[in-house]
Amino acid sequence: MRKSKVLVPEPNSKFFRIKCGNCGNEQTVFSHSTFPVRCTSCGQQLTSSTGGKAKVLGEVTRVLA
Repeated sequence: MRKSKVLVPEPNSKFFRIKCGNCGNEQTVFSHSTFPVRCTSCGQQLTSSTGGKAKVLGEVTRVLA
């Protein structure tokens, strides 16, 4: 069986809706963010950079395309 070639590759990165565990605020975050993302309401850290994919410290409620 032959594998078909993918003409247009899809990216591995996505956007997440992350819910803050402290205050319940939701915000959109890039999956490969290069700097720590903090909650806009209370200031709690939601993601930390690992060099590739960001480590999510909050709760992911939705994955956006």
